[in-house]
Amino acid sequence: MEEQRTTKSFPVKPKVKTKPRTPKQTPESKYWSSFKTQQIPKLISVPSLTFSPTQPHSFAAAHSASLSIFSSQTLTPTSTISSFSDSVSCASFRSDARLIAASDLSGLVQVFDVKTRTALRRLRSHTRPVRFVQFPLLDKLHLISGCDDALVKYWDVAEETPILELQGHKDYVRCGDSSPVNADMFVTGSYDHVVKLWDVRVRDSKPAMEVNHGSPVEDVIFLPSGGMVATAGGSSVKLWDLIGGGKLLFSMESHNKTVTSICVGRIGKDSGEESNQFRILSVGLDGYMKVFDYASMKVTHSMRFPAPLLSVGYSPDSSTRVIGTSNGIIYAGKRKTKKENEDENENGVSESSLFWRIRPVEHTERQVFRPSHFRYFQRGQGEKPSEGDYLVMRPKKVKLAEHDKLLNKFRHGEALVSVLESKNPGNVLAVMEELVARKKLLRCVSDLDLEKLDLLLVFLRKYCTVPRYSSLLMGLTKKVLEMRADDIGASEALKNHIRNLKRSVEEEIRVQQSLQEIQGIISPLLKIAGRR
Repeated sequence: MEEQRTTKSFPVKPKVKTKPRTPKQTPESKYWSSFKTQQIPKLISVPSLTFSPTQPHSFAAAHSASLSIFSSQTLTPTSTISSFSDSVSCASFRSDARLIAASDLSGLVQVFDVKTRTALRRLRSHTRPVRFVQFPLLDKLHLISGCDDALVKYWDVAEETPILELQGHKDYVRCGDSSPVNADMFVTGSYDHVVKLWDVRVRDSKPAMEVNHGSPVEDVIFLPSGGMVATAGGSSVKLWDLIGGGKLLFSMESHNKTVTSICVGRIGKDSGEESNQFRILSVGLDGYMKVFDYASMKVTHSMRFPAPLLSVGYSPDSSTRVIGTSNGIIYAGKRKTKKENEDENENGVSESSLFWRIRPVEHTERQVFRPSHFRYFQRGQGEKPSEGDYLVMRPKKVKLAEHDKLLNKFRHGEALVSVLESKNPGNVLAVMEELVARKKLLRCVSDLDLEKLDLLLVFLRKYCTVPRYSSLLMGLTKKVLEMRADDIGASEALKNHIRNLKRSVEEEIRVQQSLQEIQGIISPLLKIAGRR
């Protein structure tokens, strides 16, 4: 016996690690999750967010008929410009951050001094709501605007006059962006599904290039190299190669609803290879913010917010991320930059570093647990088997059904009722056969009340003529009629079940007779065929 027990062994198989309930965070997910989100409430729908290109990278938020400028350090408003006659639709800082241009739905474009909030220029030419306005990145003297009249205008800010009026679009012009490498080129997107590349050196109002996004274009941006643009419209964000003649490179269709805004941001590394890695941030009406790595062409992070998202902005120093919603809340995320950490170290040691410095040095020797410690009884549970070990597997615990548990407790009547309520004929027959073996089936039938007897008669009427079950159920049906005749006669519902049972049995008898007649016809023919 001892030899048999020792020779029965099983080879060791590598343990398959169970999948964690929450997927393991990637370094990129940890980076984006490190932004501590704060809410800036009490605004109205925020259609535009833009950051100052110079330190300390304040950001402007358009809401209702106001334009508020917030500090990116404290996330509190520093000033508010309210000299608008209609809702503000877009804003843009000049490259030196001294001026800011803003447009409203009345068709007026205004240029303000950021410090004094004084309106320096009022550009009047558009007749319908202006949806897009921007200072070129490499130009301080001109301004670009796009309007619902399908016109794109190139302004001389000092003279307050449009130098060019570009008429290539056929529907509302909703967005645009200027080239980061050429002051004379910019792109615009329209609800006619087309994105056009303009060169102000060409005076005949013809675009240098155009691409069709396939949906009304909500936003368009240049990527940092200047040779690619990203367009947002419908539920997709598409990348286009301008140097390659407007070739479609990739289409990201990760959103469920319309993508309303996109921006490009640098991964927050001040040195090394990752300092030149950029991501596209997109937001949509589905409440999701997606981070897209256009180098590997995949979505690397996703966040859900409790409202439709209208705008997104990302600071040039990679420290602040802001998202505007339709219900007037700005979700601002802030993380420490390398410069802040250096300043903190200069002023004094942080709490965490101080804690690690004053903490006594721990012993590196392995701790020995005593029987009084709970971990003493958990020794070896985390050890992995080596190549020569044998793995003893625990038998899997069998999950019993309710009727099996009742049978184990010898509660036969309750087991029969439980399995009848489950309406599984295979289980019902199994329980009945077990009760027959225990000589308890008739006792259980006699103890059934009228409600439970109704369940039994319904089951018998339905399955007593089934060939698989008829050998047991036909005899049981006869016994039920004999034992519970008085109860059946006193209840009209039980009488109806008996009538239905009678019809089923008569129908089965007719079927059997027909089969016997067919068998009588076929048998002689089979015998004759067998002789040949």
